[in-house]
Amino acid sequence: MKLKSTSALILTALLASTAAMAQTKAPEPDYTLSYNVGVTSDYRVRGIAQTSFNPALQAGVDFAHKSGFYLGAWGSNVSWIKDYAGATDGSLEIDLYGGYKGEISKDLTYDLGVITYQYPGNTLSTSTFGTFANANTTEIYGALTYSIVTLKYNRSVGNFLGNVNSSGSQYFDLSANFDLGNGFTLTPHVGHQAIPNQTNANRTGNAGDYTDYALTLGKDFGNGLTATVAAVGTNGADTGVNGFYIGADGKNIAKDALVVGLKYSF
Repeated sequence: MKLKSTSALILTALLASTAAMAQTKAPEPDYTLSYNVGVTSDYRVRGIAQTSFNPALQAGVDFAHKSGFYLGAWGSNVSWIKDYAGATDGSLEIDLYGGYKGEISKDLTYDLGVITYQYPGNTLSTSTFGTFANANTTEIYGALTYSIVTLKYNRSVGNFLGNVNSSGSQYFDLSANFDLGNGFTLTPHVGHQAIPNQTNANRTGNAGDYTDYALTLGKDFGNGLTATVAAVGTNGADTGVNGFYIGADGKNIAKDALVVGLKYSF
């Protein structure tokens, strides 16, 4: 009886040890490397059309270290340099970025970094439709996230997207992310773009300034596949031939739109 009891105790201990090992979490990797590829019906940046209301194919890669340091690269086709500004070359956008994310408290985090938007071979500065600088742009940024709400600030360190004498352009971004359950999320957003020293027939000094807004419904299907549908709009849709966002092709790239997207991450 004593031997049987001892065996039972040993078996119980072994089972408990096995269960404890099964519940032990795997150690956090030093870094992660992820990729994404997607398509959108109308590529928008801060409410402004980048592909003349046509689809875009996009892809990116991200490196994230457990310390909070990260790097990334992302690319998309664009057409605004040719269609809006009348340049002869500039059909690709490549974004390079890096920064650091950290935690201030349980529900409060921050993100500091720099991003450069590169348009290889663009001839925006030689366009015959108005006066432009090179399209390549670099910004520094900082963001604070409290629970589901994020406030972000971007500032250009040189000319902003081809606008002459526009160094110090600013963008203020306020958004929230609501989990609706069953893989659905709802993301309201409002932002304001300020571009100094921009003048047209309608306004002096702040002709490029505008506010944009969006409401995005997302669905996570699992296995890295997500879909979005977004109502996007701005108050920058000046009418008439002197509208700041009416380009060489006569289209107003600041007009409202419904945008659908699909992305696969792996």
